[in-house]
Amino acid sequence: MILTAQQPTYLSWLGLFDKISRADMFCIFDDVPFERHGFGNRNQIKGPNGTQMLTVPVHLDKHLDIPIRRIMIANDQNWMRKHLRSIELAYQKAEFFHMYFPGLQQIYDEKWALLCGINHRLLKFFLAALGIKVEIVIASEQGFSGTKSELVLDMCLKLGATEYIFGSQGRDYADECAFLESGVAVSFQDYKHPEYKQLHGKFISHLSVLDLLMNHGSSSLEILRNG
Repeated sequence: MILTAQQPTYLSWLGLFDKISRADMFCIFDDVPFERHGFGNRNQIKGPNGTQMLTVPVHLDKHLDIPIRRIMIANDQNWMRKHLRSIELAYQKAEFFHMYFPGLQQIYDEKWALLCGINHRLLKFFLAALGIKVEIVIASEQGFSGTKSELVLDMCLKLGATEYIFGSQGRDYADECAFLESGVAVSFQDYKHPEYKQLHGKFISHLSVLDLLMNHGSSSLEILRNG
């Protein structure tokens, strides 16, 4: 059983879905601290004027040093309407806009109190759109223990994984010998971003997977995996 995992991210990029598509199970690591300058609450799309960062406002002053799963959204700002409108303006002329926009509209019409809530819902939306079928588990519901490499190995053993896919940064901390001694093979993703047809001029990489879907529809999974 091949397992991979990652912290929840907003409007995730292609590399995450490449990694998930190569696994049987995906674990959402919602028990780790929130990264202030990470992609837990933000990501980029491409509009007529180039890249545009969409950021979900959160109450960081009230959430220092607590797990991502408890990060609350600052809903005193009308961010959902702004994000949906930005997506519409960026992709309304894309070939597959009408295939995906109604589903996104339903998601943004809901009221989300927790950042993990909308991130999880968007993840499921994108997995379905890409045609990726994978079992999803939530770290905070499993009782894993340890830190860094020990934590990942404990997760693998408790979930019955025989192989684990690390991201490229996993090379910096993975104790490969401990995994092999425990009967868990390891691999490391080294994602090469594909270039594909986009709207609005010169190609820009490392955007939300939304950009690929809007431009290529059902061909998106093949394109992102060919990276």
